[in-house]
Amino acid sequence: MTGSEREWAPPWPLDVGRVLAPHRRGHGDPAFRVDGAGGIWRASFTPDGPGTLRIVQTGATVRATAWGPGAAWLLENVPDLLGARDSTDGFDPVHPVLRDIATRVPGLRVGRTNRVFEAFVPAVLEQKVLGVEAFRAWRYLLRRFGTPAPGAPALRVPPPPDVWARIPSWEWHRSGAEAVRARTIVRAARVAARLEEDPAEARLRSLPGVGVWTAAEVRQRAVGDADAVSVGDYHLPGLVGWALTGRKVDDAGMLELLAPYAGHRHRVTRLLELSGAGPPRRGPRLAVRDYRSF
Repeated sequence: MTGSEREWAPPWPLDVGRVLAPHRRGHGDPAFRVDGAGGIWRASFTPDGPGTLRIVQTGATVRATAWGPGAAWLLENVPDLLGARDSTDGFDPVHPVLRDIATRVPGLRVGRTNRVFEAFVPAVLEQKVLGVEAFRAWRYLLRRFGTPAPGAPALRVPPPPDVWARIPSWEWHRSGAEAVRARTIVRAARVAARLEEDPAEARLRSLPGVGVWTAAEVRQRAVGDADAVSVGDYHLPGLVGWALTGRKVDDAGMLELLAPYAGHRHRVTRLLELSGAGPPRRGPRLAVRDYRSF
């Protein structure tokens, strides 16, 4: 199947791999892969239907190819996906570690998919569990209820909200997602159209089962919110505290340290993640749970 194409030359440095990395849900994500030529593939259910997008960067130019009913929509939104609406105005790193990493990775932007519910589902699956548990559930559900991606049948297009709303309880159980997270997704699926129209934090948090962490994770990816802090994250306060002060802090301490970067707090945490300046690992890792055996 021949895809539609467009080229885009951003007027600022761009690192496509780092910009798109947050949209990958584990190395086995059925909706995301990187090919041998460095092309990045994403499958998505757009307002026009299923579509597949491949993006490859050659120097300062990005070449995008898309397939399926959603191809035109995906190509139109390539600049948004790669951070065209993001702005670093007012971002002034005062900590040496931030100045250093910002200089070394000038191509980092906060992109936006413009697909709120598609960011919502994996964020809920990742609530209060290890990444490996959430990624396992995401893989199962997409392989079971997604559809082959146009132009890349090995990938799976995430199902639309009406399909998520009809997934039976035993399939959630088989995925490893317990009933609380399943109910949160099903309830949100029933009002997905309203979420797409108004993805404000207050609306997201008005949904049962959605707190500040989930709302931030959705807004970071769906609307490119460079200030949305994932408060309640297991690792983030320790990373921020250690990188900026040499000691671990709690959520309140993290927010205090990030206060000078208002408007760019998520940008700061992304840069710190890339800096490798987190605390040393000590003690045993948390055990992986498997709700399928309960």
